[in-house]
Amino acid sequence: MLKNKKKNMENKDNQFHEEFIDNTADAAEVQESMAASEEVESPENVLKEELNLANEKYLRLYAEFDNFRRRTSKERVDLIQSAGKDVIKSLLPILDDFDRALKSFEGKENDPAIEGVMLIVNKFRNTLTQQGVKEMETIGLPFDADLHEAITNIPAPSEDMKGKVIDVVEKGYYLNDKVIRYAKVVVGA
Repeated sequence: MLKNKKKNMENKDNQFHEEFIDNTADAAEVQESMAASEEVESPENVLKEELNLANEKYLRLYAEFDNFRRRTSKERVDLIQSAGKDVIKSLLPILDDFDRALKSFEGKENDPAIEGVMLIVNKFRNTLTQQGVKEMETIGLPFDADLHEAITNIPAPSEDMKGKVIDVVEKGYYLNDKVIRYAKVVVGA
């Protein structure tokens, strides 16, 4: 009986081995046929792939050009808006001198010479405003290092003025909402 079991097992092993070889041969044939089909692609598939690649390159190039166009137009607008920045910055000390002169004239408004100076100052301010120059509002606002330059700290006159701007030594200005001169201020401590 033991001999019969051994023979049956050997027969089963041989059958399994033959089926494995047949399956391996079939798999090899399938792989060879797939490799042959991959090597010989139809001309339509080749052209479709080339068309897809060309379309992809075109879209990327178009997007890149569109980004370039937008960036250059934005840079051009910024350049135009800030073209006179250096000239305007050089005129700000003159505006400060006019403000000091007007302060010294307080109480003498009836003098025709002072009225003439006030007309010139107003015309000068209006011209700068038309060019996009705007004066910073600073007194009573919290100190902001992005807008103000602290000259000194003094004791605050009240608790609510701590950390806020108490006095302005030199006014700050914006040009088209960009700071062209920082306000020099005194901060309450």
